[in-house]
Amino acid sequence: MPSQRQLAEQIIDQAVRAQHRADLAELDQCCALLAAGPGGATGIQVVNRTLLTRLLREVEHAWRDGWQPAELVRVARREYATRHGRLLVDAIAAQMRSYSSATVDQRWQSQLAALDAQVWWEHDDHYVSVWGDRQGLDRAGAIATVIEVLHRLATLPPIEKVGPMPGAAVPAGATPPADLDQRMLHRVRALLAKAESTEFPEEADAFTAKAQELMARHRIDHALLAATTGERDQPRTRRVGVDNPYEAPKSLLLQVVAEANSCRAVWTKRFGFTTIVGFPADLDSTELLFTSLLVQATRAMTQAKPSADRYGRNTTRSFRQSFLTAYASRIGERLDTATEEVDREMTASVGAAQLLPVLAARDDAVRDAFEKQFPELTHQAAAINNREGWASGRAAADRASLHGRQAVAQE
Repeated sequence: MPSQRQLAEQIIDQAVRAQHRADLAELDQCCALLAAGPGGATGIQVVNRTLLTRLLREVEHAWRDGWQPAELVRVARREYATRHGRLLVDAIAAQMRSYSSATVDQRWQSQLAALDAQVWWEHDDHYVSVWGDRQGLDRAGAIATVIEVLHRLATLPPIEKVGPMPGAAVPAGATPPADLDQRMLHRVRALLAKAESTEFPEEADAFTAKAQELMARHRIDHALLAATTGERDQPRTRRVGVDNPYEAPKSLLLQVVAEANSCRAVWTKRFGFTTIVGFPADLDSTELLFTSLLVQATRAMTQAKPSADRYGRNTTRSFRQSFLTAYASRIGERLDTATEEVDREMTASVGAAQLLPVLAARDDAVRDAFEKQFPELTHQAAAINNREGWASGRAAADRASLHGRQAVAQE
């Protein structure tokens, strides 16, 4: 005769299969059985622990398939509801108990801090019950939420690993950051902060352009240094979350910023992130500039007031969609121009014979790494259905910042 734990596991498996088939009747029946607990009061605790154990196992499996904490939570929130995201935050916090913080990658630690992932409950045997109480759910509703998250985790596809798993990261201090990179990033952050805070578009433009110039020069200096010292620097992969509203033009903006900084980018619409491939310093530059430009674009967009159409209908959504698409397009053109000017200047001072082969080799390495990850891509053209928004977005970009292409690479 199966034990209470084995019986709970069998019902959970049945519930996940019912969720996959969208068999609501069977799913409700399974959730009711789990809510009652096989064997009475002790069975409830067994179900609680078994559900949490399954969550932790699926989270660990997703990590091994390339998913990071913030990405799992974003998927849960996008495809279900906020409470599903909260459930995953708790599961992530519980799973992290298995690892020493010294062996957790810094980017993971930053994500965990941003998620505020903490174990707030006292006993794992009671977790599902007290979590349901916190969410205002009855026990069957809490269990149904867990089943939905288990199903979502079990059906996630493998994606590219972008950093070491917990437990495998190099302890802090073993590979100190390059002082030159940190000083450059500090200067860029300071310039972009000024661009975001000023009320004068011309000043924002000047600060942003100067930041891009610094990053372009640093990219070339870094490439020459690596070539001279024989440093075996390789392209890396990074994923940046891009959420609604207006995620298509936001992704286009990220793509053009990435290309201006010698990276390649592709938007995965289903899961709400853009994957960027490039050398580490260029990835930092891309993420910094994109974040700043998005702040500037959002401020300019909300200040611009769309007019109603000839039928008196509200055109805010189409206006803002077109505004951000035009903004990204124009920024792309300006970034291209700024980067090309720095390239010409540096080529003249260093010498084409020395510089161009180095830059070409790095571009080839990025392209090869990108194409290996994404051998087949589709391109979706951004929709433009509001001329006023398009014109206003172009004008705002002229007053603010810089590269690109109008098709969003989409996986």
